[in-house]
Amino acid sequence: MISALRRFFGERLARFLSKSLPGYRRIDTIPVDAIAEVLRPGDVVLVEGNTRISIAIKYLTQSSWSHSCLYIGRMEDAKVQHGLLEADLREGVRVVPLDHYRDFNLRICRPVSLKEEEIAELIAFGKSKLGHQYDLKNVVDLIRYLIQRPAVPTRFRRSMIGLGSGEPTKAICSTLIAESFQAINYPILPRLGPESGKDGEVPIYYRRHFTHFTPRDFDLSPYFQVVKPTLEHGFDYHDFNWTEEPGTDSDNSH
Repeated sequence: MISALRRFFGERLARFLSKSLPGYRRIDTIPVDAIAEVLRPGDVVLVEGNTRISIAIKYLTQSSWSHSCLYIGRMEDAKVQHGLLEADLREGVRVVPLDHYRDFNLRICRPVSLKEEEIAELIAFGKSKLGHQYDLKNVVDLIRYLIQRPAVPTRFRRSMIGLGSGEPTKAICSTLIAESFQAINYPILPRLGPESGKDGEVPIYYRRHFTHFTPRDFDLSPYFQVVKPTLEHGFDYHDFNWTEEPGTDSDNSH
């Protein structure tokens, strides 16, 4: 009875928080097809979402990025050409086509120096989570911290999002990807040991627990390269085609 009630209210909550809010506008001028051309398996794709839960995550992390996906490439069984592995609030861990985020601002964060077998291991670990549920306890924690008064100081916001049930069959978007990278020992934002680097010693790092990662951490990480599709395609600003915006007085444009 209790589990049924939890599931009922959890589904209602997920539906409410997944509702898109008006006023969102895609700023990126790069078509999603051009993004697809530069993506490689193992890339992390960050999404600037427009749902209620997206707004909460942006607030708590002080970042534009509210969602993260792992690019896994072609999925023969799912007939998906450019597949993104993600943890969705309502559907759980699933694969969606890149085109699903056609109308959103995106960022590509690429791990470096991975061998083919390591990329395969990374993706295989992520795909092993398919069908797992979204960790709604994390959502409840988000709401609890959003509505409390006084407002949460900025320095505490990061730790507040690193919450959840910790159950192995549940995940949120960033924990799913962080756990996958930790499975191959690839760093995201490790902690430097207090005695590391002294007297020429090799630095020693500590892993953060995978539930403590947020989408923006892949953007901030010094171990992920931010990939800009226009630059990958050989952009030269000398060839840029400028024109005056309609209704703009060119004499007063400077």
